[in-house]
Amino acid sequence: MEYRHLGRSGLVISEIAYGNWLTHGSQVEEDAALECVRAALDAGITTFDTADVYAETRAESVLGRALKGERREGLEIFTKVYWPTGPGKNDRGLSRKHIMESIDNSLRRLQTDYVDLYQAHRFDSFTPLEETMEAFADVVHSGKAHYIGVSEWSADQIRAAHRLARELRIPLVSSQPQYSMLWRVIEGEVVPTCEELGIGQIVWSPIAQGVLSGKYLPGGQLPAGSRATDDKGGAGMIGGFLRDEVLERVQLLKPLADEAGLTMAQFAVAWVLNNSNVSAAIVGASRPEQVAENAKAAGVRLDPALVAKADEILEPVAVTDPARTRAQTPKQRP
Repeated sequence: MEYRHLGRSGLVISEIAYGNWLTHGSQVEEDAALECVRAALDAGITTFDTADVYAETRAESVLGRALKGERREGLEIFTKVYWPTGPGKNDRGLSRKHIMESIDNSLRRLQTDYVDLYQAHRFDSFTPLEETMEAFADVVHSGKAHYIGVSEWSADQIRAAHRLARELRIPLVSSQPQYSMLWRVIEGEVVPTCEELGIGQIVWSPIAQGVLSGKYLPGGQLPAGSRATDDKGGAGMIGGFLRDEVLERVQLLKPLADEAGLTMAQFAVAWVLNNSNVSAAIVGASRPEQVAENAKAAGVRLDPALVAKADEILEPVAVTDPARTRAQTPKQRP
């Protein structure tokens, strides 16, 4: 495993982070989830990402149990707040009430006194940004989180939050967007802004929900048990990548991965880590061997010629419009 600073902060995290978005508490049984976390630790992964909303709060609880007994100072535990975690009108968003209640609930489920990074899971257009940032400042100043981050925020939103964070003397250090060879919307605006401000990317879906592994074939049957057949959330996310024109071009990446001595999934993870603004790539798994295999992408430095060839192959089907990031801001209260 290799390690990088999170943006220009002093926090060092593993290049490969383990995430439990669609797995813990929903897609896989707890015994398998515990085995995956053990495989991550064995591979040198020290950074674990979750959110209060994952599996209706169960994912945090599973991760807390999986990491119990580990040396807390040797781990970086990240979680998030925004999406609904209960039926009440205030069980959502980035109001002071929801943030202050949510951090305590997350810490209880994670069985820890603090998280290393507390992230706003989306931008909340219905709460004053000042209120949100002041609540985050109280979370940090109370010792319940060391750093603050955001997820799927636009460049303008990040800049406004960073200005307030500086005034409030709290470290806003990270952005967590979707990013892969097929989904490159952050490159035009978010990445340049974050480079300027010293904010690092912790990217999710670097293998494009598994599409860049090459296991989905154009015109072929969906593999049994794959993300595309998961009715608990996976199928809805992956659908946009399952067009034959995309899958045909993905298959053309195999000779490039072979030349690099990598599997296609490892090649995809190494590609995102090739971006100097990326601090870590989040990988999930339903089996421990998947964690071990994907972790091998750490430390790989791809030949620029291979990167250029991959970009050329996928250019006709890659999504690059920066407006797609701005579109992630919910238009109504969740």
